[in-house]
Amino acid sequence: MKDLGRPRRLVAGSRVAVVAPSGPVPEERLQAGLDILRGWDLDPVVAPHVLDRHGRFGYLAGTDADRAADFRSAWCDPSVDAVFCARGGYGAQRMADLLDWEALRAAGPKVFLGFSDITALHEAFATRLGLVTLHGPMTAGVDFVKNARAQEHLRATLFAPESVRTVTPAGGRALVPGRAAGVLLGGCLSLLAAELGTPHARPGAAGGLLCLEDVGEEPYRLDRHLTQLLRAGWFDGVAGILLGSWERCGPYERVRDLVLDRLGGLGVPIAEEFGFGHGEGALTIPFGVRAELDAAAGTLTLDEPALR
Repeated sequence: MKDLGRPRRLVAGSRVAVVAPSGPVPEERLQAGLDILRGWDLDPVVAPHVLDRHGRFGYLAGTDADRAADFRSAWCDPSVDAVFCARGGYGAQRMADLLDWEALRAAGPKVFLGFSDITALHEAFATRLGLVTLHGPMTAGVDFVKNARAQEHLRATLFAPESVRTVTPAGGRALVPGRAAGVLLGGCLSLLAAELGTPHARPGAAGGLLCLEDVGEEPYRLDRHLTQLLRAGWFDGVAGILLGSWERCGPYERVRDLVLDRLGGLGVPIAEEFGFGHGEGALTIPFGVRAELDAAAGTLTLDEPALR
């Protein structure tokens, strides 16, 4: 698996477009997130349909066509340096096929940020555009608005990425010890399973350092997602695995046992509690960058900064 193209870092005055590819966005949290971005001397602009809600399906932020149009317009605007997702939820898969990927490619590399349901777009950006993307806190997310650690790690990644080339989460440790190198990829486990066989999903994790996390999934559902990916051969050749947060997925001891049961036989290093995902103070992980994992030391070292 090869590493991907790195967008340019942000600087004071960079224009950031905020879009809503998935679920409806709480206006109060959006405004709080925009205030933080302005405090970083960024120039955030909100896409026209960010505060929409679908007339029939209230779990969507407006229609698929409107969400896709917002995304395309933001990415293809030459004055925009980065596109941040307002929140996850559900819906990115519904609009991914409506995007004009050739137009996005022609617009050139930009910073793209999101996580959770946005996993579907991380996959598409890797396979269709060959770009590094940032798996990290979203503008209207509770964690971003309220947690200083999440804010500061994202800010450092955006403005001074060389300062966060080594990721050392407070609780990171080995579930299966060892060292491994590869290209970072992954995201929300349930989305990776749901993306299997779709036009924008990669065929597998071979050669990669796979980041996995999820939220609100019972252990039997996590088991089903892992088993589906195993049966499909998706884990074949993976170099190493990092586990993030498992909020509302049952007792963590059961999740740990499940991961060992399903993935321990792969014979690769597995690091747990690595601080990314839906948990408090989530760290920003650049997908598409080559890195080295030392599971025993609980460190992830990037070969190069996330952004140029």
